[in-house]
Amino acid sequence: MALYRDEAVVLRTQKLGEADRIVTLLTRRHGRVRAVAKGVRRTSSRFGSRVEPFMHVDLQLAEGRTLDVITQVETLDAYAGRLGNDYGAYTCGTSMLESADRLVGEDGHPAAQQYLLLVGALRALADRRHPSGLILDSFLLRSLAIAGYAPSFDACARCGVGGPHRAFNPGAGGMLCVDCRLPGSANPAPETVALLAALLSGAWPQAEAVGDRPRREASSLVATYLQWHLERGLRSLDYVDR
Repeated sequence: MALYRDEAVVLRTQKLGEADRIVTLLTRRHGRVRAVAKGVRRTSSRFGSRVEPFMHVDLQLAEGRTLDVITQVETLDAYAGRLGNDYGAYTCGTSMLESADRLVGEDGHPAAQQYLLLVGALRALADRRHPSGLILDSFLLRSLAIAGYAPSFDACARCGVGGPHRAFNPGAGGMLCVDCRLPGSANPAPETVALLAALLSGAWPQAEAVGDRPRREASSLVATYLQWHLERGLRSLDYVDR
């Protein structure tokens, strides 16, 4: 079997047989990969703890007919241990893993950008650089943008006329002017729209200066926008403290 190496973040695992696991990985160069980790559920396993969700690893895999096989694993960073004692950070991180799993296909496009974004977001969570909810919403907006679903928070998403605008519609791609406004559009506060724009661009001083109410409204709009483009919401978002 041909061997290859890559860096990856472990997104999720599932049991296989009595001792193995199927591990879903977001790799830097090979997209989303599902691989078998043999014997990792045995207490004698050499790298069982290295292929758990949140682990950032360098690994070697052998190509298989249906699933590749993990043959070597080295830990780059153990985010699970750094997030496990903070419920808010841990649940936000879980939502990031689920989102990455849904947005990156096995064809690898656009794996490298999503991988780097996920690693950076997990590191920011683990280091407590910003409030966990803001890191999550920023990650989701940027991840959607990389996947080709970038929202517009300034110009009208339909006609392009400059803002600011008051109507937000996820199906239309963001903010809408008066002439393009669609039935059922939300009317977020100006502070909320400014926060969303700051989270998308990574303007953290502006984002952290906003109060709790705009943050809650922004989180709701991000979740709605994500659900529209994924066609269903993230189950893990139900456990995030908003």
